[in-house]
Amino acid sequence: MKLTYKKAGVDIDKQTRFIEAIKPILRSTYGTQVLTDIGGFAGLYRFDTNSFSEPVLVASTDGVGTKLKVASMANKHSGVGIDLVAMVLNDIVVQGAHPLFFLDYLSCGKLKIEHSRAIISGIAKGCKEAGCALIGGETAEMPGYYEGDDYDLVGFGVGAVSYDSIIDGSGIAHNDVLIGIRSSGLHSNGFSLVRKVMFDIAHMDIDTYVEELGKPLGEELLTPTRIYVKTILNILRDFRIKGMVHVTGGGFIDNIPRVLPSRSCAVIDKKSWDVPPIFRLIQRLGKIDEKEMLRTFNMGIGMILVVSPDDSDDVLLRLKGLKEVAHVIGHVDKRKDEAKPVIFEG
Repeated sequence: MKLTYKKAGVDIDKQTRFIEAIKPILRSTYGTQVLTDIGGFAGLYRFDTNSFSEPVLVASTDGVGTKLKVASMANKHSGVGIDLVAMVLNDIVVQGAHPLFFLDYLSCGKLKIEHSRAIISGIAKGCKEAGCALIGGETAEMPGYYEGDDYDLVGFGVGAVSYDSIIDGSGIAHNDVLIGIRSSGLHSNGFSLVRKVMFDIAHMDIDTYVEELGKPLGEELLTPTRIYVKTILNILRDFRIKGMVHVTGGGFIDNIPRVLPSRSCAVIDKKSWDVPPIFRLIQRLGKIDEKEMLRTFNMGIGMILVVSPDDSDDVLLRLKGLKEVAHVIGHVDKRKDEAKPVIFEG
């Protein structure tokens, strides 16, 4: 018997059919800036340099992590495509940049066209929500590397910002106000701990209805990550935002210091917002220390804006008009010797 690549586990014909199946999905995210169709060796994107003074490209990459395990348990995969876009483009917009284009990397043991099409559809949906073109990617069958239906998902995004509009936190001053924008739930962080608590300790099932949540567990866990791009770009048109924090892995404790100037600290009022029930449930079932929760999860705040006290009321009013739930959650203070960069009160 002659050995072929297909018999070794990689079906090139199936990959070709998959590319044909997703072409309309990707094209739905295109504008006039995209110069290539799907199937080339690389994507070409022409961005308008006249829209930016001294244009600076901003790039980021991220993945969805072990939330993919939960998606496989529930056999629901379109939401993780949105997660992927959010995790990458939220990191780009906090620099003050406009996302331009996105690429994805999907690897699996055995390609299932409908399953993978749902993932790409979710990515395209997220890109359209962010006003970003999905110009290409890679789908790789890797038999023997992944078990069963396991797969991995990684995204790459590029944006642009004018040099004089870069937001890096350097203008943050003492007494500036921290505005927190509500998350949609867990987003895409801490799922190794979440799965340990829910499935190994609490012995719940993906379809278990949880009274405290008012919905099945899987529905809560697979709620897609919020994409804040259009909200932030709207705010930036009229207000000076001195710094932004995308609250991802590392929670409050590790993410906030990334934008603070030296000798500054953030004082967070823990009573200033309502923590969603999912976080309290995880903490109680897992007997998790509060500090660990604050370092692992977003606790209901997915994005933090640092603004001048003079602008805070107007920014909050604009956020309300954009249907965002937002609160003043703290302020910037002078950091004392040996003090931690994030201090919690309440």
